[in-house]
Amino acid sequence: MKRIVLLGSTGSIGVSAADVVRGLGEGYELIGLAANSHDALVLAQAAEFKPRWVTLADPAASARLAGRLPPGVKLLPPGAASLVEMACHPDTDLVVSGLVGAAGFEPLMAAVRAGKTIALANKEPMVMAGAAIMEQCVKHGAKIIPVDSEPSAVFQCLEGADDGDYRAAARAIARVFLTASGGPFLNYKGKLDEVTPAQALKHPRWKMGPKITIDSATLMNKGFEAIELMNMFGLRREQVRTVIHPQSVIHSAVEYEDSSVLAQLSLPDMRLPIQYAITWPGRRKSPVAPLNLFELGRLEFFEPDFSRFPCLALAEESYRRGGTYPAAASAADEVAVDAFLKGRLKFTGIAGVVEYVLNRHDGGSGSPSLDAAVNADEAARRLAGEAVSAA
Repeated sequence: MKRIVLLGSTGSIGVSAADVVRGLGEGYELIGLAANSHDALVLAQAAEFKPRWVTLADPAASARLAGRLPPGVKLLPPGAASLVEMACHPDTDLVVSGLVGAAGFEPLMAAVRAGKTIALANKEPMVMAGAAIMEQCVKHGAKIIPVDSEPSAVFQCLEGADDGDYRAAARAIARVFLTASGGPFLNYKGKLDEVTPAQALKHPRWKMGPKITIDSATLMNKGFEAIELMNMFGLRREQVRTVIHPQSVIHSAVEYEDSSVLAQLSLPDMRLPIQYAITWPGRRKSPVAPLNLFELGRLEFFEPDFSRFPCLALAEESYRRGGTYPAAASAADEVAVDAFLKGRLKFTGIAGVVEYVLNRHDGGSGSPSLDAAVNADEAARRLAGEAVSAA
């Protein structure tokens, strides 16, 4: 029996993860659910899966849930302490983190220090202080399995290498080709500064939550994934190459030093990388339709246009500077995307806010400590708020 805590159970990752567990059936048990404010969906999930614990971050939503849960399901109080309690519990075998933004940092680190296996969709902590997190994984015997389709593809291409030590296996990597669909505005002919949230949320290939969908539209998501890969696998910047691949069939490819290239291909469905992370190191039949090579037609690949997608360049610049600059970029982007979704900022203003913060942030150099990354996140949010107010 693999006992699973699902953080962010009502988001796109959480709903897909619940669907995966439902399909896997015997041998997999959801013992903890955490969400923000969607009490109706959490109630339905609790009725189906009968977890031990449920928690909602929003106090009003938590109050609405009180007294309505099935017998034996405990409602934990709102707050990070409840997330940490579930993630660190001795009975927890796997933590699936589908939280958004820096909110996932504290429970992730708690799970790492407890030596847990974490299926990680929440890339922001890996952007903020990924190298330090991986050091903690080694120290405490924890394991991080990436859930995002592209980092998962790299992880799968390293499967079985060096007895599962993927950081050691990565030493034989020459390059990683990190694919990106290009989002809804790859061939857009209109003015990007007039793009509405509704337009930006219409991703051509993937069904995701609002934050990651906007990040995919700006390509900031791909810049952050590049940082995640470098931190997770110990890669150098020149080893990661971003490639626009509109069909989203090749989810990434790894070129080894002998010039062999291994790629992971599948239809674009997040349930596949989620299930792989849940069942790892084994594989099980999935709900995802098999890939029909005869129906693919053609697969296209293009260089990214940095002038059209300045957020990609800004993410790479933050990594080049080092220190806490990636943490600052992550925090600034989170604030800017929220402002755009609320109609307070233009689509093109997202890059402007991130650039404003990076130009004013004093981030030092080298690999930041965990505390330094958290402090940088807080400081960057204040600067980003200034930039949004001035826009």
